[in-house]
Amino acid sequence: MSPEEWELIYGEILEDFEYDRASDESSARMLKAIMMNSDLRSDDEIIMQRTATVFGCSDGLEKDVSSVLPQGTLIATGSAVGRLKEIGIAPDVVVTDLDGEIWPQIEASRSGAVTFIHAHGDNSELIQKYAHEFSGPVILTTQSRPDDIVSNYGGFTDGDRAVCIARHFGAKDILLFGFDFDKPSIKEGSDPKIKKMKLQWAKNIIFDHNGPGILIKCPVDLIYKNK
Repeated sequence: MSPEEWELIYGEILEDFEYDRASDESSARMLKAIMMNSDLRSDDEIIMQRTATVFGCSDGLEKDVSSVLPQGTLIATGSAVGRLKEIGIAPDVVVTDLDGEIWPQIEASRSGAVTFIHAHGDNSELIQKYAHEFSGPVILTTQSRPDDIVSNYGGFTDGDRAVCIARHFGAKDILLFGFDFDKPSIKEGSDPKIKKMKLQWAKNIIFDHNGPGILIKCPVDLIYKNK
């Protein structure tokens, strides 16, 4: 996804959720300051296979994994990491805004998984509390203005951002496990209406904004081709 295309989507997201761009940028600056001396990696150090499997955190994650064999580069959204560990899957890449069960994510980082740590206006406290715990290779991301250290590959939620990252680094066939865009998995204290809105945005970003030649597959045999 081009920066120009993402900027249009981002503007709509800010308006839809009444988010503040300045808050996103403030969190990104904080993340950058905290992680300045961490094991930061650049784009040319990331190797992505032609096929990638992206693991979301819907209630059907374990069923999806048992029905279809994960392939290629294994990319886990943050909240899925602990559940994957329980069934013996270690991700190559973790995409997280530091929400959900955090310690399996930190352990995956310490075991060598590349972690894309995301800053947005609502997670500054989590950044202060947990970001420094990620001792493995990391790439810092924002949904707002990137710079030489903080990148923007597109994406709003961990799930669609993981797909954007997979596409950016060369994956052409992307398998989605644990994605349910119609039935949100609600965390304690979260707003079901907001969660549903986020899932609709994630679905739109994944399936309506593919790059050329990208094929997205779901375990339920639904295949979406880019328009």
